[in-house]
Amino acid sequence: MRVAPILFCLSLAACATAPAGGVNDPYEPMNRRVHAFNKGLDATLLRPVARAARGGDDAAPQGPGAMTLVGNFGSNLALPGKVVNSVLQGRPEPAVRNTFRFFVNSTLGLGGLLDPATADFALPEIDTDFGETLHVWGVPEGAYLELPVLGPSTERDLAGKVVDLFIDPLDSVLTDEQKIAGTAARIVSKAGDRARFGSTVDSVLHESADSYAQTRLLYLQHRRFELKQEQDVIDPYAD
Repeated sequence: MRVAPILFCLSLAACATAPAGGVNDPYEPMNRRVHAFNKGLDATLLRPVARAARGGDDAAPQGPGAMTLVGNFGSNLALPGKVVNSVLQGRPEPAVRNTFRFFVNSTLGLGGLLDPATADFALPEIDTDFGETLHVWGVPEGAYLELPVLGPSTERDLAGKVVDLFIDPLDSVLTDEQKIAGTAARIVSKAGDRARFGSTVDSVLHESADSYAQTRLLYLQHRRFELKQEQDVIDPYAD
């Protein structure tokens, strides 16, 4: 594990101020410009790809296809990093479960292309990241940010994204070609999410009166729900 990037991001996130459950958006003019770029990228690239993956505007998602298999592969490669974060958070149970999930899918799942861990062993992925680790360590959320391509975030979560690049145990094992393949697979996994939540994303980005404000609200509510910062908030992405 590389210590310098972690220390840098900790100092960056520690400078942020915690919101009182509201919206802390001092960079709104810049964020809105980035949002306009992301919205245009979605309209010209991501939405057409997602619709093609679904088989059309109104088609229901089909069974496991190429996108699902590649997405499974990318998600599997991300599990060791999630294990490290669970350990750093002092949460051994999700670390153990994600470890077993990784070994099951890497072997029985043909390198992670399939997901027998969920289907046959009741081991669904327990998601986490270094942004959550910083939250557990008491680092405040900081200001809201919208990042090019990556979308909504906060100062704390941006610091977490940077650190996650350096604490992945597979980083020292995989070849450069395998790392590129893993990154591409994770991108495909995100495209799969766009297809899965296509109607919701369309209504927010392309049908709401102020897509920036709506995106910001939904992201902050969902992230705080994930981190259990606001127990009374209903997850806006729940089925």
